[in-house]
Amino acid sequence: MSESMIIGVDHGYAAMKTSHFSFPSGLVAYEHEPYTLKDVLEYGGKFYVVGSGRQALQKNKTQTEDYYLLTLAAIAKELSFRHAEPAAEIHLAAGLPLTSFGREKNAFRDYLLRDGKTVNFRYEGQEYSIAIRKVSLFPQGYAAVLTQSILLDEPSVIVADIGGWTVDLMRLDNRIPNASTCRSLELGMIRCLDEIGEQIRRTLGLSMTAAQMESVLRGDAVHINEDARKIIDRQADAYVHRLLSAITESGLDTRAMPAVFLGGGAAMLKRNVSAADGLCRPVILDDVSLNAKGYERLAERLTKNDEQ
Repeated sequence: MSESMIIGVDHGYAAMKTSHFSFPSGLVAYEHEPYTLKDVLEYGGKFYVVGSGRQALQKNKTQTEDYYLLTLAAIAKELSFRHAEPAAEIHLAAGLPLTSFGREKNAFRDYLLRDGKTVNFRYEGQEYSIAIRKVSLFPQGYAAVLTQSILLDEPSVIVADIGGWTVDLMRLDNRIPNASTCRSLELGMIRCLDEIGEQIRRTLGLSMTAAQMESVLRGDAVHINEDARKIIDRQADAYVHRLLSAITESGLDTRAMPAVFLGGGAAMLKRNVSAADGLCRPVILDDVSLNAKGYERLAERLTKNDEQ
C-alpha cells in the first residue's frame, strides 16, 4: 500500500463534501449492475448509485450503512483526483456538530474506522483496496473558520454553519469555541427548499426540482417561469430573516460582532443578506468544501505534533 493519506470528508445531511468534490448524500441500491458505471459503487456484492436523489433524514448517521458507503465513494473520488494509487492507507478527517460532539464521537469513529481493516470495492469500474487506519474528528464549522486567518484576529465571532437539515451555531472567543453558546437549529436548506416548493405548487401548480430552485437561489442564469422566480426570491428573503431572528433568539447578537455564514446555504445568503439587515459585519464563506479542508488542515497538525 501507499503511504497514509489524509482525506477530509464532511458528512452532510444533504451533501457529502471533500476538498475537491460535493455530491448529494443519496444512495440507491441495485442487485444487478446498472446501465452505466457513472457514480456506481460496487461493494459486498451489490451496486449503489451514489448521489442519486435525497435520502431519508438520518439524525444518527451510524444507524445504517449509507454514510459508510458514501464515505468509500468520497475517498475513491479524492484518490482519483489526486492521481493516487487505488491501494491506500487513509487517515480520515471528519467532523460532528459541537452540540453532539462528545455524545457521538466514539460511535462515529468506530463506524468509520471498522477496526482499520482493508476494504475492497469498485467505484466507477476502478478497483480500490483501502484501509482507514485512523479517524480524527473535529467540530464542524469551527474547522472551516480556521481556514480564514483574518477572522481569527477578532475577539468574538459568530459562526453559523448552514447545512441541509440543521444550522449549527457557536461563538468563538479568542479563537476558542464557547460551548455554552452552541445551538443546532432545524432551519437548514432542506426546510427552505421544501417551503419554496410548496408555495410554488400552491400558487402556480408547478412542481419544481430542488436543483432548479437552488440554481435560482445561487443567482445562476436559468430559464424559469418568472412568477416562480419571484416566489423563490420572496421566500428566500423570508427564510433569511427567520434565520437571523432565530440566531438572535439563541443569544448571539449579530449586531455586536461579525457573523460568519458557511455551508451549503451560504451561497444563498450572499444574495439575500447584507449589513442593512442589522448585522455588524456579515462574512459569507460560500465554498461548500471548507469544513473538509479544515478537517484536513487540523489532521495535518495532529500528525506533525505526533512526529515531534
